[in-house]
Amino acid sequence: MEITNVMEYETIAREKLSKMVYDYYASGAEDQWTLQENRNAFSRILFRPRILIDVSNIDTTTTTLGFKISMPIMVAPTAMQKMAHPEGELATARAASAAGTIMTLSSWGTSSVEEVASTGPGVRFFQLYVYKDRNVVKQLVKRAEMAGFKAIALTVDTPRLGRREADIKNRFTLPSNLTLKNFEGLDLGKIDRTDDSGLASYAAEQVDQSLSWKDVKWLQTITRLPILVKGVLTAEDASLAVQAGAAGVIVSNHGARQLDYVPATIMSLEEVVKAVQGKVPVFLDGGVRRGTDVFKALALGASGVFIGRPVVFALAADGEAGVRKVLQMLHDELELTMALSGCRSIKEITRGHIGTPWDNPRVAPRL
Repeated sequence: MEITNVMEYETIAREKLSKMVYDYYASGAEDQWTLQENRNAFSRILFRPRILIDVSNIDTTTTTLGFKISMPIMVAPTAMQKMAHPEGELATARAASAAGTIMTLSSWGTSSVEEVASTGPGVRFFQLYVYKDRNVVKQLVKRAEMAGFKAIALTVDTPRLGRREADIKNRFTLPSNLTLKNFEGLDLGKIDRTDDSGLASYAAEQVDQSLSWKDVKWLQTITRLPILVKGVLTAEDASLAVQAGAAGVIVSNHGARQLDYVPATIMSLEEVVKAVQGKVPVFLDGGVRRGTDVFKALALGASGVFIGRPVVFALAADGEAGVRKVLQMLHDELELTMALSGCRSIKEITRGHIGTPWDNPRVAPRL
């Protein structure tokens, strides 16, 4: 079957993966309302395309934290990618590099920072969970720095793991042949099977629930790398992130895996963008499956987007080639959306190129 869009990889992945692994990647928290809403909200935003503009040359390039990339589409941190494919994060790193964009490695990767760095050149960020043992955090950040990673994406929405019922039903655990590679030498690399989600139990034991804004400051004392605060959904927290010295903000609801009934990230984006007042870039993650979604996020003020599940499903379906194809398809769709909207470069995409969500009369709220 010829793959013509990103969503088709999920169908293939579902057939290939065990139920436990597929459900781990695919599911959200509790009722999964936000999981659906992350997608549905994009469909409530309609275009206002401009016509009769010379679009014979379209430039999708942009810069993120000073790094020039081929498109404002980057790879989000997703854990334990070797459950999807034997090459896991290494295949993803090579694909992102080939596409000329940034990969973010999860703290909970099944490949280490050193292994990912050894795949060759490429701009890479490191996603960080702050453990109770701060020496572990210091070591990890130092290793990421030494391995040439260019920024830290600090996850701030996970003092405890959300209630992911599929993982509880499946008694989720990391397959015995795999480890959380960054923690292997610290005796923290294994996830034990429990009568719950093994990952939820692991997180409860290891992740620091006391994490606060002062720790964002502390992190700046142990690294020179820029820190992106990942998991911001409100104007208030966006302002605090800027005050705390964050180099950027990622509007994220953790793929709808933490608190259910938070808004879709695309619906939280504009208030966050307004709150930071242009002082730092704002990125979006969650629900992006089309180039049209990317354009809508950029029109609402995002500097770029991160994609998670599409990468993992493509990896499961076709390894590195699958991830390359996902990135290429999203690039091509974005380029086409830009041409049909009358935008020749990323900076020409403005708020005026989309309506408000309620400009669509079929989805207008009852007042």
